[in-house]
Amino acid sequence: MIRETPRKTRSGLLILLVLIVVAIASVVLLIFAAREEAAGLAIVASLALTGCIFLMVGLFTVNPNEARVLQLFGNYVGTERAAGLRFANPFFTKRRISLRTRNFETGKLKVNDLSGNPIEIAAVVVWRVVDTAEALFNVDDYRNYVHVQSESAVRNLATGYPYDAHQEGEVSLSSHTAKISGELRDEVQKRLDEAGVKVLEARISHLAYSPEIAAAMLQRQQASAVVAARQKIVEGAVGMVEHALEMLSDKRVVDLDEERKAAMVSNLLVVLCSDRHTQPVVNTGTLHN
Repeated sequence: MIRETPRKTRSGLLILLVLIVVAIASVVLLIFAAREEAAGLAIVASLALTGCIFLMVGLFTVNPNEARVLQLFGNYVGTERAAGLRFANPFFTKRRISLRTRNFETGKLKVNDLSGNPIEIAAVVVWRVVDTAEALFNVDDYRNYVHVQSESAVRNLATGYPYDAHQEGEVSLSSHTAKISGELRDEVQKRLDEAGVKVLEARISHLAYSPEIAAAMLQRQQASAVVAARQKIVEGAVGMVEHALEMLSDKRVVDLDEERKAAMVSNLLVVLCSDRHTQPVVNTGTLHN
């Protein structure tokens, strides 16, 4: 495993100024030698000009949020992160690598969730390079590596959870977005550690049932919602009936036997739990007729 090694290079501004002055002086001296037919002087001027041109190859620029990886005949010698005009050994090769934050959105992947239902899922991964040596030398193409491993992590995560929670407290892809996003980020980071990449954020950007089962699953969701709503209505109605009977008994408004209490409970539950307007029936007789 190759780790990044900081390499401090010289500022290139002063060196550039010196090289420009020497180059101009060499040209002037070369012209003077040609006029005076001084071969020795011409050779010195030519060597000085050639040396200036050769040393200028060692000048390079580093932009903000960028690094240059330095190599000497294939050997890694360090990474320069200081922005500005820099100077290093002219024999060094200087590979540019961006340290900026990037994002990548996976395509819509079709996978089976924990329950075996086919779903469509996509995710957004925000990442940046933190170790330039690992990014360039440990993997072949770190950008493609990020894309492939991110999609693989999304597939692996989707198979570990159901789309919907069918039991209380069950973790699902649709209901526990924060937990799922955290696990997705950890999963992607674990796969990208050797590539010198840090995952800043990972979240699901698209989640849906596959078209072939979407209609059936929608009906199932609607049925579950109706059952849950009915259950809530029944619980509230029972509480209201119980409260009504307690108030009638405490205030002694009317004394009801068990049969009449059962009839009253039945009527109140019908009124409270019905999904349609009930029709009142006026009793013009006695309480029992």
